[in-house]
Amino acid sequence: MATDFKSLPVIDISPLLLKCDDPDMAEDAGVAEVVRQLDRACRDAGFFYVIGHGISEDLINRVREITREFFKLPYEEKLKIKMTPAAGYRGYQRIGENVTKGVPDIHEAIDCYKELKQGEYGDTGKVMEGPNQWPENPQEFKDLMEEYIKLCIDLSRKILRGISIALCGSPYEFEGKMAGDPFWVMRLIGYPGAPFTNGKPENDIGCGAHTDYGLLTLVNQDDDKTALQVKNLSGDWISAIPIPGSFVCNIGDMLKILSNGIYESTLHRVINSSPKYRVCVAFFYETNFDAVVEPLDVCKQKYPAGRKGSQVFKRAVYGEHLVSKVQTNFAM
Repeated sequence: MATDFKSLPVIDISPLLLKCDDPDMAEDAGVAEVVRQLDRACRDAGFFYVIGHGISEDLINRVREITREFFKLPYEEKLKIKMTPAAGYRGYQRIGENVTKGVPDIHEAIDCYKELKQGEYGDTGKVMEGPNQWPENPQEFKDLMEEYIKLCIDLSRKILRGISIALCGSPYEFEGKMAGDPFWVMRLIGYPGAPFTNGKPENDIGCGAHTDYGLLTLVNQDDDKTALQVKNLSGDWISAIPIPGSFVCNIGDMLKILSNGIYESTLHRVINSSPKYRVCVAFFYETNFDAVVEPLDVCKQKYPAGRKGSQVFKRAVYGEHLVSKVQTNFAM
């Protein structure tokens, strides 16, 4: 359960990455310290920064820059990749089309998903089938994003090995039938600058309070605008102040279920009170699309607020959970 944290921890994960392909990684002192910090962050806040992650700051910045270039294009150009249900909910959505708890969000976005083979997951998967819609302008957009996605998949897998050690003692709990073939989602998001009245920002809700669906999220946000806020146990909104070159990470609903509530999927929102346009690229690393997610046996034994062996959360099928959310998230 989230605590009354006042700031988000910063974790240098480089010792974890150095040993991440070693089956005995859990015995390394440097890995053990990273695992300890990940465990505390997932229990206390469900959010943390990672540094020492191995993805170049130049690439991180370029991904945001080229996203900003796209959003500067004329509306008619952006509509060439318009999101529709027929396109598998992939592509561009205008400001106000994304809805959180019934309220339109003040952002525009491109949504991308791991591409599914036709018929691979039956009727459930059919909703999400189709190729990603990449813009032709800027020209290098598709190649850059596909390179970035590969690196984010690899980084997410490695961070989850550390989290797996913390929960279960083994680094591989989130692989195989759970996430050996992980689904992923990437949202490239643009938040208009805040309108000012009498010299004060009106604080439009760029994205309403929500939790994420999957296992782990990597947030690449502008360095010069503070907008992401995380809710602590007292109900205070704590700002995730940008740290250049870092990712803000948070855990999602599926990891909360797997941990039997030991780890927290924490409410967060975006309020861009800056007069400047803000760009954020959020990468969501998920379970296998057809994974049946329920509390791990070891987590039922560890659950801190009930009798040992109790299961606090019901099972969920990730793909069904995702589709139900996607079909209610867009005003089309």
